[in-house]
Amino acid sequence: MMNRRLVLNGPRKLEWINGDDSVLSEGEIRVETHACGISIGAEMSQYLGIDPTDVEPVYPRKVGYESAGRVIEIGRSVTDFKVGDRVIAFYGQQTFGVTPSKKAVRIPADVEWKYALLNTLSCDAAKGVLKLNLSKEDRVLVTGAGTMGVLAVHFLKHHLGVRYVDVVEPDEARHSLPLRLGADRIYRSEAEIKDFYDAGLECSAHSDAFLTLMNTMKGEGTICVLSDGNRDEFTLPSAFFEKELRMVASSDGYDYRKHSEWFFSTYEKTPYLMDLFEKEIAPDQVMSCFEEMASIRPLKVFVDYQ
Repeated sequence: MMNRRLVLNGPRKLEWINGDDSVLSEGEIRVETHACGISIGAEMSQYLGIDPTDVEPVYPRKVGYESAGRVIEIGRSVTDFKVGDRVIAFYGQQTFGVTPSKKAVRIPADVEWKYALLNTLSCDAAKGVLKLNLSKEDRVLVTGAGTMGVLAVHFLKHHLGVRYVDVVEPDEARHSLPLRLGADRIYRSEAEIKDFYDAGLECSAHSDAFLTLMNTMKGEGTICVLSDGNRDEFTLPSAFFEKELRMVASSDGYDYRKHSEWFFSTYEKTPYLMDLFEKEIAPDQVMSCFEEMASIRPLKVFVDYQ
């Protein structure tokens, strides 16, 4: 079976290559890709060769990590999936993918591909939120209403039931989703903020937003950095020390399968989360899409392989 996969050979050097699929090990499954996502924040810096968290990248490298499709083959010891099951996996942009069955996540029959793909980043956001050990009465400020910020608001309001969640987002076009999810107020800048907060979530990757969190926290408040640090460098202002703030970081998810049980249960109530995908393309448009996104960045891109 011929597999077509996208590789990055260097900054701005994408190439589709063909190759035979590998033989399955006993604990693996083979998935025919139906959809992939492009996660702009993480993938664009890698594409441009400017990711400060990966100063010596090794090429060629795979592109992407949000994949979904149907199982078409299972290894002899696989018991948790059968042929025909719909799954999320992490193999990136390719027509077929092989993954250990234990790392795949089942998609219910009634959940659309777009919504299913969001489980990965939702779980990543949830892990950071959980590190804050919030009560329902805590006041929380989220900086950035991109994908991570919106999914953090979703988890705060629809899973934890946190009563007071505000957002800082300069782009008014990004205000509607957090408001629909239950955010109380959306600020365009720090100058509009009059309250102080028990906890904060940095989801923008901008140093100015990071400083806003420091300035608006109560004494001994806690901040979680959910943005992956591939845009601005963060420095600690005097407010961090004067207020004796606490800082935590979060990367990846806590348990993608366990999280999916909750996340997919919200599908009927919050299908509009799929609006995070502001662009939809075919696989043959992926290379030109990356070049376009070097200057114009949608929240997320949905790649339809069918």
